[in-house]
Amino acid sequence: MRRHLRIPHLGGAVAVILHRPHATVAALSRQLEAIGLRTQCQWPELSPAVQAADYLFLDVDTAHDDQFPWPPGRAPMPTIALIGSEAPGRIEWLMNFGADAQILKPVGTAGVYSALLIARATFDARAEMNDQIDSLRNRLAQRQTVVRAVARLAARGKTEDAAFEQLRHMAMAWRVSFEEAAARIMDGPGGDKEVNDG
Repeated sequence: MRRHLRIPHLGGAVAVILHRPHATVAALSRQLEAIGLRTQCQWPELSPAVQAADYLFLDVDTAHDDQFPWPPGRAPMPTIALIGSEAPGRIEWLMNFGADAQILKPVGTAGVYSALLIARATFDARAEMNDQIDSLRNRLAQRQTVVRAVARLAARGKTEDAAFEQLRHMAMAWRVSFEEAAARIMDGPGGDKEVNDG
């Protein structure tokens, strides 16, 4: 299934730039402010307020894990890497960090707007994918409950197929998911009554 991407409105968004004082910071700030973003420059550490930012730009040449109050790959906002060095160690750090977009230094008059859009789209897609993975993991974990519920229903003299069908009917009657119906049978108050009434 293909996602429909939309251009976000950037006016008023906040971008934090984690970079030592440098001409790169001034050039990037000018570009961001021309687009309509507000900028905050921080160095060498991020303040707790960074959690509320809409975007984070970081200098890959000097960045290290201790500067970030989250584990690699778990930034709470879209991140854009500013890359000046292509040293293998720096590129490896960047890949482990999991930036959503990148801009090569020195920052010129182009590339910032597209990096913002790409970072937002990548960040949103990853968040959606993580939600789907979490949902699938939850459903997989609930399968054991379904197996136990079917076994409980089958223990009352039904075939496994008939017990499975009864569980499906119960889920529809209760207007809940299949897994929720199984959990009710196993854990809910009056589970045995619910099994008998189903």
